Amino acid sequence: MIPVRGFEGKTVAVFGLARTGLAAARALEAGKARVALWDDNPRTRAAAEAEGFTLTDLTSADWSDFAALMLSPGVPLTHPRPHWTVEKARAQGVEILGDIELFARTVNAAPEHRRPKVVAITGTNGKSTTTALIGHVCAEAGRDVRVGGNIGSAVFGLDDMHGGAVYVLELSSYQLDLTSSLKADVTVILNISPDHLERHGDMEGYVAAKKRILANQGKGDTAVIGVDDAWGQMICTEITAANRRTIVPVSASKAMSRGVYVLDGLLYDASGERTVEVADLKRARSLPGRHNWQNAAAAFAAARGLGVDPAAAARALMTFPGLAHRMETLGVVGKVRFVNDSKATNADAARQALSSYPQVYWIAGGQPKSGGIDDLADLFPRVVKAYLVGEAAPAFEQTLEGKAATVRCGTIPAAAEAAFRDAEASGKDAIVLLSPACASFDQFADFEQRGDAFRAAVNAIAAGQTPSGRESRGAA
Repeated sequence: MIPVRGFEGKTVAVFGLARTGLAAARALEAGKARVALWDDNPRTRAAAEAEGFTLTDLTSADWSDFAALMLSPGVPLTHPRPHWTVEKARAQGVEILGDIELFARTVNAAPEHRRPKVVAITGTNGKSTTTALIGHVCAEAGRDVRVGGNIGSAVFGLDDMHGGAVYVLELSSYQLDLTSSLKADVTVILNISPDHLERHGDMEGYVAAKKRILANQGKGDTAVIGVDDAWGQMICTEITAANRRTIVPVSASKAMSRGVYVLDGLLYDASGERTVEVADLKRARSLPGRHNWQNAAAAFAAARGLGVDPAAAARALMTFPGLAHRMETLGVVGKVRFVNDSKATNADAARQALSSYPQVYWIAGGQPKSGGIDDLADLFPRVVKAYLVGEAAPAFEQTLEGKAATVRCGTIPAAAEAAFRDAEASGKDAIVLLSPACASFDQFADFEQRGDAFRAAVNAIAAGQTPSGRESRGAA
């Protein structure tokens, strides 16, 4: 645990008692602060009490007693409207911050010899894979690395800091909205496409949140920027003009005179005096497809920003084991391969998976995002058949009409069973791909639970049973 510094003897209100809120509460108490904890959900409050926390009803509390409000990232700050705790805090002039801001202030308050290195990663898609990949490369290079933030452990659940530690942190736009003091040694912005607009108001608000990751960098720091989209290109141009740090553009689609890029699966480092081929990513089994090549380029550039030897970084890319729910092969039954890409919660993420295979039996749907799947029209010829689930099924069926065969299945298990039956009947090597292009909240708590449901369905098929428990004549 990392004790929070700067609030000794003061009371901090903590709202939102899931993983992030409880980890921050423990860290505040370890740093000699008092905490006042609350959540709108009675079950979450009960779980916090079961862990030994004393609750304070913030609806009736005297907010003038609070030095700050620690707001969990899932709680609306501005859109669609500020949460009631935000309104109460603002009315009393109480500072509003998140766990990453508490972490940043704790790092900044430490003596220089105890300050760790910090790598901060954001982007619309691929940030979890890239965060884990950077952590893997650093660990393979012998660094004392801790990986967390929006992936795995909350930042305050990680081991305490020291001067030789490296914190590799995935940061969401929600977390960055609540962060102002973070000064990362290496920042990564992978890519930007429309997402979470209901929480940021519009695209400009979303991009502004992402750019906060760069705010406090200066000489000696490194910014790694994906330039395969227009927003990334704009940000790279903006900070290049500022000329305050080392800037490394990365691309998975074009050669560049400087930066790190991938062409036809070959990773090149053009950040030095000459361009050097450093790895053949087609041999990295856990990094298939152009989107993963962008992740690998960014991870390589970030590791180089930390001083990791380039040959060691390249070797580590090849041994990365991959992450669950992200282009994860669950198994092969007969000639049918099942791929779990449940993390694809928007159309842009689903594009990455669909682009990786010439033909797929596609399981899609859930809680729809703005724009649906209209932007994927150029990939519909790759869809042998679409198996539609959740709230988005009627709209997706309409979008796909005349472009790909569809069937409404309702649930993930039913879709897995139907897709397997059709894929097996083709007699060819086939891919059944779960890449929903939707949020999961209509049927599941999160994308992990959705992916686990698909995994259970695939396991049932492999065991000779349909997901509904009937004998599967096609399983082998």
